[in-house]
Amino acid sequence: MLAIERKKLILDYLKKRHYATVSELADSFHVHEATIRRDLSAMQKEGVLFRTHGGVTINEDDEIHSEPSFNEREIAEYNEKQQIGLAAAEMIQDGDHILLDSGTTTLHIAKSILDKKDLTVVTNDINIASTLRNQKDIKVIVTGGILFPESYMLNGKFTDDVLQSLNLHKAFVGTPAIHFQRGITHFDDQLVSAKQNMIAAAREIIAVADHTKFGRVSLHKVADVHQIDCIITDRHIDPEELQRWQDINMDLHLA
Repeated sequence: MLAIERKKLILDYLKKRHYATVSELADSFHVHEATIRRDLSAMQKEGVLFRTHGGVTINEDDEIHSEPSFNEREIAEYNEKQQIGLAAAEMIQDGDHILLDSGTTTLHIAKSILDKKDLTVVTNDINIASTLRNQKDIKVIVTGGILFPESYMLNGKFTDDVLQSLNLHKAFVGTPAIHFQRGITHFDDQLVSAKQNMIAAAREIIAVADHTKFGRVSLHKVADVHQIDCIITDRHIDPEELQRWQDINMDLHLA
């Protein structure tokens, strides 16, 4: 069994039982305790669990394993996402080459830049491409890739190949989980490489996330905090959470 598969099973085990010892996990997965300890150490660094004396647990309030459907996400925090889209548009100048990550928040950015001139937009989102399709002053580059029909997202090797060939001014990256220590994380390992290639392709990285995404962590690391240049969120962010980001001198914009 690969380590990544075992990590997912460990999380499933902890979700059901909330607590486990190292020996219990080793017996369950038929591996040495040293192997389990390495897994747990890696998962602790990723922020998805907490080591205790003799065992391990997870914080269900902070851990995120999946997302609601696209239709649910499209209407959730709609006004907040709309304001984030407007704030992001103010950071985009005529003539920019930008990337819009797939997602319901970045879709609002697309809706807010229809009056921009001489703009190039790269996206892995069919909805975003469709929103911009009639704008004569906006060149749209669709990455290609495997279509995820439930979210209108393109992903996979073709997506990565295109992203690795680009040099962009700004990348607007969405995330289901963002933490002031753990950075950007994701529950789906298949989506990590595309986001990492987006970050590598741009000079300026702007994370866009409504207040519900803050303080959350998931299994797979996408980017450390220092790889993010600024964050745009809404004004409903918890004051204590806001202070944590201000304490590490993050450029955080409230829309």
